[in-house]
Amino acid sequence: MTLLETIHGPRDLDGLSKEQLPQLASEIRSFLVREISKTGGHLGPNLGVVELTIAIHRVFHSPTDPIVFDTGHQSYVHKLLTGRQDFRKLRQVDGLAGYPQRSESEHDIVESSHASSSLSWADGISRAFEMTGQKERHVVAVVGDGALTGGMTWEALNNISDDNTRKLIIVVNDNGRSYAPTIGGMARFLNTIRTRASYRDAYLTSKDVFDRLGTPGRAVWRGVRGGLHGFLARLTNNEALYSNLDIKYIGPIDGHDVHAMEEALAQAKGYGAPVIVHAITQKGKGYDPAVQDIADQFHAVGQIDPETGESVEEPGAASWTSVFADELLQLAIGNERIVGVTAAMLRPTGLHRMAERFPSRVHDVGIAEQHAVTSAAGLAYGGLHPVVALYATFINRAFDQVLMDVALHKAGVTFVLDRAGVTGPDGPSHHGMWDLAILQVVPNIRLAAPRDSVRLREELAEAVVVDDGPTVLRYPKGTVGLEFEAIRRLDDGVDVLQEATQLDVLIVTVGPMAAMGLDVADRLAAQGIGATVVDPRWVVPVPRSIISLAAAHRIVVTIEDGIRVGGIGTRIRQDLREAGVDTAVTELGLPDQFLDHGSRAQILERVGLTPQVIARDVVAMVLGSKIPNARPLPADHTDTGAIQVTRRD
Repeated sequence: MTLLETIHGPRDLDGLSKEQLPQLASEIRSFLVREISKTGGHLGPNLGVVELTIAIHRVFHSPTDPIVFDTGHQSYVHKLLTGRQDFRKLRQVDGLAGYPQRSESEHDIVESSHASSSLSWADGISRAFEMTGQKERHVVAVVGDGALTGGMTWEALNNISDDNTRKLIIVVNDNGRSYAPTIGGMARFLNTIRTRASYRDAYLTSKDVFDRLGTPGRAVWRGVRGGLHGFLARLTNNEALYSNLDIKYIGPIDGHDVHAMEEALAQAKGYGAPVIVHAITQKGKGYDPAVQDIADQFHAVGQIDPETGESVEEPGAASWTSVFADELLQLAIGNERIVGVTAAMLRPTGLHRMAERFPSRVHDVGIAEQHAVTSAAGLAYGGLHPVVALYATFINRAFDQVLMDVALHKAGVTFVLDRAGVTGPDGPSHHGMWDLAILQVVPNIRLAAPRDSVRLREELAEAVVVDDGPTVLRYPKGTVGLEFEAIRRLDDGVDVLQEATQLDVLIVTVGPMAAMGLDVADRLAAQGIGATVVDPRWVVPVPRSIISLAAAHRIVVTIEDGIRVGGIGTRIRQDLREAGVDTAVTELGLPDQFLDHGSRAQILERVGLTPQVIARDVVAMVLGSKIPNARPLPADHTDTGAIQVTRRD
């Protein structure tokens, strides 16, 4: 039996000798490489926090002492040490989540995987403990140097420093990276600490001297270690970062030296006030393919060969991200006003290709979506056209800036939202399902949802020439898939994808839901029900031809992969009423719930968003046995001339 197999909870670590801890760390790394290579997941971040996590659980008593992981993608080691060692279905239905999840364990505190929030959580929890007399409980927040680029961490630190009586330990996991290398002045400061020769030389020389004295010398070394760290911290000026915050600072510590980490954390625990423990770690530690990966040190991987790190997944079609990356670069070559902006996601959003060609025209602002959006408004005021590329789930964090800084000032800013809709294995906080409902309330905003790669290129080109307000382009995760050519394009840009002689059902599809809409139409045709399928391309504002088409049909069905509440279907229904059109509308989309992890197909099936279910329900609506009921057949229901729209030649 391995040491790891004997660990069923954190207190099982107490029985291990200090000599056994490096062996446990090695077993954990082997386990992570072996298991994650089968399922995919966040490999590099977890390889980097093995000793750090062991030390935290040895010094503190979870869940009495809550441990809050910022972002949470580095919590796999924590899961292993809290009794969850079945990784066979990691991030799959009925398997472990890729982030902390309360339903899995009492040791998981914060489920949200949005970065830079951990210190605010820790601030609130520690205040609650103090106010309710639970003064013996400690709170530990594990925050990466990448998350420190987010303004929320500094808002929290400002408040934590105002009350120095709480037992709050902030562990800074400093590996110089978030997804890619951490950027900004903060990153440069920490990098100076991390690499400064004066610190490393003094630390290693003094340790070597005491080691030569044998066991007594090592005992002395442990005793003076805290003071030495303080001296070296002052020598290298790394306390300057925190001096004005009035928070005790310990470090930097070798985050892969489990004994050193234990000593530093024990010292912090005994201090009785907020303490920052600065640990230097290496992302991908112990696995050469990860360490050597320049892009992101295996931040997140699919199925790989555990020996080589090479992907074993079959290459598929081009991804939405790669199509955007190529098209933006081509547009930037022809238009010097285009600049790129992202928030610590240069490569994941595809902006790296433009950055390689035009490094001075792409700005990565760190994990700071609010700043990114308002900065983009400033760039637009200065005569440029910013393209802000984010994951759809992260635009939620900058809604006020989209509303008040971009839209109110009529700034020509294009937002490109990757991973829109159901994203799958990353779970509730990563689904990009709120963007359509949230953003469509912004006055004068224009929202586009391409159904395939051709439309992505078209709509991006259309967006970047709009200079009097915000434009949004959103698309899902994964490969682009089939292209769907229109039968014709109407004057206002709406594409008619399919039509029948009987004007029974108008199916309005949003983006890649076009494939589902066409499938539904075929199923309806088999039941003798005629369906017209249209793709608005620009879904907000609602094109006028959609109103005319709706008036000519018996019922309207909208299909989107955003939430139904306040979604595009709701907008169409409201516009129909305003225009005096009484055609019934059934809005199909995602429920206003937090959806568990699983594949995209599994999640859509779980919520009833499949061609089979939709077609069955629409048949019932047409027959009048399900609400909303379709209008009765008109006198001449085969007259396609009833559609009063202008065709484009």
